Amino acid sequence: MSAPANQLLSERLIDVGATLSWYRHGCGDPTTWLNVVGRGVTSTGEMIRATRTPDGPGTLRIGWSDSPDTDVDGIPGISLAAYGPGAAWMLKQASRMLGVDDQIDHELENDRQPAVAKAARNGRSVRMGASGDLYHSLLPTILEQRITIGEAHNQWRQLCFNLSEPAPGPFTRLLLPPEPGVLARQPSWWFHPLGIERKRAEPLQRVAQHAAKFWDWAVLPASEARAKLHLIDGVGQWTIGNVLGPALGDPDAVAVGDYHLKNMVGTVLASEARATDERMLELLEPYVGQRGRVVRLLQMDGAAAPKFGPKKRIPPMHAW
Repeated sequence: MSAPANQLLSERLIDVGATLSWYRHGCGDPTTWLNVVGRGVTSTGEMIRATRTPDGPGTLRIGWSDSPDTDVDGIPGISLAAYGPGAAWMLKQASRMLGVDDQIDHELENDRQPAVAKAARNGRSVRMGASGDLYHSLLPTILEQRITIGEAHNQWRQLCFNLSEPAPGPFTRLLLPPEPGVLARQPSWWFHPLGIERKRAEPLQRVAQHAAKFWDWAVLPASEARAKLHLIDGVGQWTIGNVLGPALGDPDAVAVGDYHLKNMVGTVLASEARATDERMLELLEPYVGQRGRVVRLLQMDGAAAPKFGPKKRIPPMHAW
């Protein structure tokens, strides 16, 4: 069982900055700001996140430091503040975002595979937190389908700048994710000047149409939430594998269909520079239940597949 919240945080057994990092999509994410000073359990910083909740728009600020003057429910060093109609919901969700409920008795630090054991030791303070917000996680993840991560992050910014409104609270230029009704009403051609072609625009609209259901889906077991998400056309294995971790805290979620991930796993676990998705899942089979955690820890530990040949320039969609 995981330690109580006060022990985890007062003894600095959670690397807060690294744990919160997977809620942000790029350094310029207009909905989620993250500032971390230092590294590991001794870091300080703050995360400010604006989102839509079952109760309405809300903004949450999580600050952490070594100062005993800040205190949340007896936990020194952590300060919380929330704004807007969704403030109470976001405050309630904060401990889950910090990964306080994450079960860490996985024994990965003693794994027979040296790379996994090393990554687990180096990342022992990183938790699998959960935002509880499928809608917010799905939008930028859908944009990351089929294109480079830099392009996707820019498109996420542009989508929010064009369709969103300012977030509650005193944070200038912080934006909410697009309101589902507004996003669903946009015709597919509206997205093209942003570089978003029809194959990604239509899933964005479908997700917006189903947004009200996601609050119920977010409290389901991960396997049931996965099955529900598969019902949405354009939301496939890759998108679901990337969303179930940060939204639901699923430690087993793996992004099948990723261009680089299968090669990283093949390189680290079998010294194979190139692999298939089937081979990746075969190599991860001993870690069923913790496959997503293993992949995340390896990535955070710097694991990567070797690169061959020159980089290829990929023109943005509007230049095709």
